[in-house]
Amino acid sequence: MATSEAPDERLRKFKYRGKDASVRRQQRIAVSLELRKAKKEEQALKRRNITDLSPDPSSEKLAKGVSLTLDEIVNHASGTDPRLCFQATQAARKMLSRERNPALKLIVEAGLVPRLVEFLKSFLYPCLQFEAAWALTNIASGQSELTRAVVEGGAVSPLVELLSSPDVAVCEQAVWALGNIAGDSPELRDIVISSNAVPYLLALVSSTISVTFLRNITWTLSNLCRYKNPYPCAKAVKQMLPVLLCLLQHHDTEILSDTCWALSYLTEGCNERIGQVVGTGVLPRLVELMTSSELTVLIPSLRTVGNIVTGTDQQTQAAIDAGVLRVLPQLLLHPRSSIQKEAAWTLSNVAAGPSQQIQQLIAHGALPPLVALLKNGEFKVQKEAVWTVANFTTGGTVEQLIQLVQSGVLEPLVNLLTVQDPKIVLIILDIISYILQAAEKLFEKEKLCLLLEELGGIDKIEALQHHENPQIGQTALSIIENHFFEVSDFAVERGAHTSRWADRQVITCPVPTLLL
Repeated sequence: MATSEAPDERLRKFKYRGKDASVRRQQRIAVSLELRKAKKEEQALKRRNITDLSPDPSSEKLAKGVSLTLDEIVNHASGTDPRLCFQATQAARKMLSRERNPALKLIVEAGLVPRLVEFLKSFLYPCLQFEAAWALTNIASGQSELTRAVVEGGAVSPLVELLSSPDVAVCEQAVWALGNIAGDSPELRDIVISSNAVPYLLALVSSTISVTFLRNITWTLSNLCRYKNPYPCAKAVKQMLPVLLCLLQHHDTEILSDTCWALSYLTEGCNERIGQVVGTGVLPRLVELMTSSELTVLIPSLRTVGNIVTGTDQQTQAAIDAGVLRVLPQLLLHPRSSIQKEAAWTLSNVAAGPSQQIQQLIAHGALPPLVALLKNGEFKVQKEAVWTVANFTTGGTVEQLIQLVQSGVLEPLVNLLTVQDPKIVLIILDIISYILQAAEKLFEKEKLCLLLEELGGIDKIEALQHHENPQIGQTALSIIENHFFEVSDFAVERGAHTSRWADRQVITCPVPTLLL
């Protein structure tokens, strides 16, 4: 078929009938780059602490009334007097915490990072440790070269050591700093992991710590799950998964959101990684969170389940068994188009499975909202809906295609034949071709052709023979020649490249009994 030759990566991974199950499972991995690239990143990679006050009032007294220039900060920090070192570090931290134009680069260029790293080791002065960790946190929140300066300054190991600090404020600030470092890149993430940060972070998770502290830990864990080139090491993932499962039971929206994001990163693209997550038994809770009224929870939980159904048929069935098909039809009608699009993408991967899973899709009432999206959705959503129908038609049985036609799918598909997107037009032509083939097997093609004529489909397909895209022209011509170009009692043949349905005035369309 013409679609299989289309240059788009997703078209190359499109699943076609007749291939064995293992090949289809390989090809059902939806290419989500197009789905994602227009989206802003929903979860922050890095965060800067811009709070004005230290959690320890006594530390503020040490620096009360002190205002230092950058040169004075450098001079004080290079000395041995703990009081002056503290004043310099706090002054630097305040410069780094300004909401506008923080002096991140100035502090790095002044050579203060190595000294701040040394202050992390001042266990006799927890206030100094805290201010140093805070300053390094904010430097690491900047561009990659600034984050790298913190790492190259030797900060990771002492920050990991501070995860065992008896001072909660120091410990929490170390968590935050490590989260910023891990969020920068796969390389820096792996440096944090190889420094044995994961067991210390996990040991901090308990019911006795504050919600704000637990939020920071969860966010840092999510950054340790980020990136897939390469993925985080299997050992670290195995350590984190039980704790992430526990955090998914929490009531706090922020904690739930960051936990879902962590799981979404771990399920992105690799069946083995998907299997690790599914094996924890997390799916029922994820499906439950897909019904959340909080978008910050709904979006990452839907993303995670969407990633899971790009996996094997068994992994997809686990999602179905957890109830995902009870929720997706509702999300197709969500007021936000971004949710509709993500839900349609998820459904398209369910539809890429075997006919048994397609039947479950039908049984859960997914077709009516899908057709509604094809009719009235934004174009970016309609494209995902078209993919769902395409996967349905290539993997469904003849009887299931009858149900698809009965749902009213042809009218919006025909209307979309005029869009300025050659890939989508090619896919729709292939869908129509498959449905015509199914009708022919049931000896119902005549009625289906009449229905297409009533919908204006034949005129549109004829016009596409002259499309500037040669694949579209050839596919349209093939449909006309194979299904419409013949003489019958209903019309007169009018020469090459015209359909037998051209003479509308002689057509009286009976209601097709099977296809309508």
